[in-house]
Amino acid sequence: MAEVRSCLGDLFGSNPDDLALMPNAESCINAVLRSLEFAPGDELLATTHDYNACLNSLDFVAGRSGARVVRVGIPFPITNASEVTAAILAHVTPRTRLAMISHITSATGLVFPMQEIVGELESRGVQVIVDGAHAPGQVDLDLDRLGASYYAGNCHKWLCCPKGTGFLHVRRDRQLLIHPLIISHGMNDPRTDLSVFRKEFDWQGVADPTGFLAIPTAISFLASRVHGGIPGLAARNHELALSFRKALCPILRVEPPAPDSMIGSMVAFPVDDLVPDPEMRQRLELILREKYHIEIPMIRWRPAPDTDRWTIRVSCQIYNDDSDMERLATALAASLEELGA
Repeated sequence: MAEVRSCLGDLFGSNPDDLALMPNAESCINAVLRSLEFAPGDELLATTHDYNACLNSLDFVAGRSGARVVRVGIPFPITNASEVTAAILAHVTPRTRLAMISHITSATGLVFPMQEIVGELESRGVQVIVDGAHAPGQVDLDLDRLGASYYAGNCHKWLCCPKGTGFLHVRRDRQLLIHPLIISHGMNDPRTDLSVFRKEFDWQGVADPTGFLAIPTAISFLASRVHGGIPGLAARNHELALSFRKALCPILRVEPPAPDSMIGSMVAFPVDDLVPDPEMRQRLELILREKYHIEIPMIRWRPAPDTDRWTIRVSCQIYNDDSDMERLATALAASLEELGA
């Protein structure tokens, strides 16, 4: 397991001792949120693009302590990444204690300018926990340079590792604050050669480590498929995602919903005007899957607590190429015509 942390540290610019292996990004975020203490009147920032499970965790912790969750509205479509930073900073007050921000949003597929966001917030004394569930393998990641208090990542997505393989990065000066969700033997481990952080997170009871042990092999395999290794693969997938966007925007009758700089290996399109009701969305998914054997998700996102919007999201990985793009474009156009959209 130490070798696994070393492999991840090399890839993501981190000292391995600052990494904890966790089942998924949600468990990482919960470990951080449940470790910190908040008081009535404290403000916890999030955005309207953050993942529902993580927002639930934030609401739960705030509800117990009397803190208040402030959800920052981020537009979609969006024209410039600076809009994200400006919107977040506009909601920072002397009561702001923590911000939970997605590195890459799930429903809308936007790459947020995380280096700028983290730098501005941390310099104001606001602890940042980055929900990086989609980031490892999709964008360049240097955790030490990023400087966030906490970073949660998944390896089962863009690194193609087994499910149940995530990691938590905790900045060295924050580690004494953070404890795992499962308190086990590490808490009173008498050894002095390991930090308290290491002892607590390395042993959380009996668990199957085989998924984690597969991480170096999965990374090595992906890195060997494309010139330039994992960064080369991410660049290749980014270009393919832009090609998908160019091909699908006319079919979906939308303009590109975000600048190139905010696209990683995923691209999402708003579909509320084209397929406005739930039955049409379900039928579209069904036609694509059953008739054309294409799996593509319709995803809900909420720009406001009482407002639902929907996107269709394309994900590009090493096993996709231009032929998949052409097939999807043809199938999508035919499916929309069948629906009368």
